[in-house]
Amino acid sequence: MLTRIGRFFNEHKFKLLLLACWIVLLSVQPNLYDLLDEYVSFVFLGVLGAIFANSTGAGGGVVFVPFFNQLALSSQTIVATSFAIQCCGMTAGALTWYRHYRASHKLDPQWSMMPKGLSYTVPFSIAGILFAQFAFGHYTDAVQNSLHLYFGLFSIALAVCIYGSIPLMKRNTFLTALLPIDIVALCMIALGGGVITAWLSVGVGELVAVYLILRGFNITFAIALAVILSAMSVWAAIVYHLFISQAIYWQIVLFAGAGAVIGGMIAKHVVLFFSPKRLKIFFATWVMVMGLAGLPIFP
Repeated sequence: MLTRIGRFFNEHKFKLLLLACWIVLLSVQPNLYDLLDEYVSFVFLGVLGAIFANSTGAGGGVVFVPFFNQLALSSQTIVATSFAIQCCGMTAGALTWYRHYRASHKLDPQWSMMPKGLSYTVPFSIAGILFAQFAFGHYTDAVQNSLHLYFGLFSIALAVCIYGSIPLMKRNTFLTALLPIDIVALCMIALGGGVITAWLSVGVGELVAVYLILRGFNITFAIALAVILSAMSVWAAIVYHLFISQAIYWQIVLFAGAGAVIGGMIAKHVVLFFSPKRLKIFFATWVMVMGLAGLPIFP
């Protein structure tokens, strides 16, 4: 019995540490009862957003931005809060996917491009984010002032690309190496995706995942790489909102972030349980609906 308990604590010590930290943080909050009454439902939003994000390669902003729009939060608060929640959920998902890669696919030829793919995309994504936030912040402000419109347009375009890739699911063989053209394309996509991510809190993970799938790489590999890339990107993006914009809605993050950690841990099992085709159809449909809802013609 003691051996089983010890094994459980050893396997889940990181998760238990996170839980303990969250309980301590929650316990020191003033007016705890009122806080729970008003914000505890955001735990479920965090779980949903993180499962969606970490099982598709998309950032959690695809869920959080439309929901926060309905709460009439300011555009900057929406983006900043979305980033903060994703720092929790995407990190949990990235660690889960990385352990899955090390345990099951490190020697798999279809996953062999993981280190190289990240080494090219992560620096360019971070560069795009910092460029948009610090060098051309006025453009970022202009985009975020019309967040509904640009988020809607991006989501619709992304959904069309995903639907277009569904016929490619019939492939029986997958690429196992990045060609020079792929390296160039991924760097450019990551750079542009980083800029879009700084604007909308979504972008780089979705674009990289779609490109890899369209090119014929293993779908689960593409999702895993996109999740890890997104996790690293949102940590770079949150710095601006911590020290410059200071627009993060911390009460929401406290609960939605906890839910996002839970969702990030179980998302891998969702991907491995459902067929990739069903996941893509569901993902594309959700993104299309959210995109249409964000257009000005749907107030």
